[in-house]
Amino acid sequence: MYLGLSVAFAVVATLAATLAGVGVASADSWSPSLEESTLAKTFETTGGLANRLDELPAIAEKTMDYQRKRAEKLQADPERRPNPNTCSIALTCLINPDVTEDTWRNRGGSVEQVLYTSRSGATISGHIWDMPTEADQARKPGVIVNNGSLLAYEESYWYLAQNLASAGYLVFTYDTQGEGMSDQFGEAPDEVEAAFAGIPILGLAGPQANGNLLDSLGGNGLPFYDGQIDALDFFLSSPAQIYAPQPSRTSGTDHSDKQRSRVSRGLNAAYNPLWERLDPSRVGLTGHSYGGVAASWNAQNDPRVKAAVALDSQCVPAAKPLDEMVAFTTARAAQALGPVSVPLAYGFNKYCFGAPDVPAPQLRTPVLGMSGDYLAFPIPRVQPPDPLAKSEASYEMSAHGIDSGDIVIRAANHLDFADTAGLLPGTFDAKAIVSYYTIAWFDKYLKVGTDADERLTGAPWRNVPTPTAAGENNRFSAHYNSRIAIRRDDGSTLTCNDLRAGCS
Repeated sequence: MYLGLSVAFAVVATLAATLAGVGVASADSWSPSLEESTLAKTFETTGGLANRLDELPAIAEKTMDYQRKRAEKLQADPERRPNPNTCSIALTCLINPDVTEDTWRNRGGSVEQVLYTSRSGATISGHIWDMPTEADQARKPGVIVNNGSLLAYEESYWYLAQNLASAGYLVFTYDTQGEGMSDQFGEAPDEVEAAFAGIPILGLAGPQANGNLLDSLGGNGLPFYDGQIDALDFFLSSPAQIYAPQPSRTSGTDHSDKQRSRVSRGLNAAYNPLWERLDPSRVGLTGHSYGGVAASWNAQNDPRVKAAVALDSQCVPAAKPLDEMVAFTTARAAQALGPVSVPLAYGFNKYCFGAPDVPAPQLRTPVLGMSGDYLAFPIPRVQPPDPLAKSEASYEMSAHGIDSGDIVIRAANHLDFADTAGLLPGTFDAKAIVSYYTIAWFDKYLKVGTDADERLTGAPWRNVPTPTAAGENNRFSAHYNSRIAIRRDDGSTLTCNDLRAGCS
């Protein structure tokens, strides 16, 4: 989940500010000075905010403009029910003025807003991005980008969508049910089937709650797991294959009547308006947080998905559904104080949580995971971390002969994978690294004849020419190993289990 808990970050920021100057330590072994420099870099964006005060008026203007347009759309279409969610409050969902629909069109890109009905009967809001060029083939590979939960919304992933579209992809972004501009509730009798996206405790009101309270405290995962497949169904729709929602999971109700009614009134799209630009045989899936966990699972479960990128973080399907809160407390990366776990501080469980209660799919599809040194709370470590704690899922994929990788960005935290306009803690170049690897991974599996194999070894990030702080030229984590294990286009294998040190 997108844990944008700014109050908690402020407390930790105060702790970080008490540390003496930034130390430079060996990348090969943990030390207090290494932890000190890593933690300090985690607050790079907020630490330099005093030098960026001139940016704040534009951010505030675009954020309020989002709220104004939000109100106008809801007034024009009172059937929509997104409230309450975190974007119901002004200034909660920050908008980067450099990554908007207008700036994209000024660059020559096209973007189409779409609405469609999910299997629970909710109205889902999204956008489809394209960058037409003279070199375009008749059809492009496509990528679906899914947000996370809590303080997550579609616009915070437009940076990645626009970078992917610039790289030759047709891209679909959308608000998960319960987030941003998508409905919070479904239609009777499925009002709460996919409500309260990933919000702990409120999952007790959803269909994934069971008789054991301790196994039901996590949030509802269905908005992500089922929501991604609904998005895939819509993305692949065309005049010859009109979009229709699948029956709901809990009651089996078909909400196609609502979809058809809204289409007839000019509210919903009947199909992907850019369907002619999409090659349906080359589609990938990426998501952040709960969206990344669901993407890992859905990539194995739906053969239409040819590759996936999981942003904080990759997982493998569990033998039986794993509750979100249980996953937080049992993560290998969470064991940071001897045998004591520190939930939400350093990483997630290797098993996918919040999945539907169905048999786990077999591993079949290449997945790249990305994460950072910290998760929600950048708490200083007091002992050496397990260097393999963040790559467990990737190693399991490799054990089954499936291409995989796991990139751990030095000093990054959970917020680094979304665009918070630089107003919440993060590192300056994390989104560039995320875009670089996401594009390279999809180029390998959704395109032909690229240099993706070489790019995936990450050479540019081992020696950044203009590091933002002394000793920070290597952007791979010094705490956790980053790895790539793939089959090259020529049939040979490339396995590098320490990208920070480099690959031969």
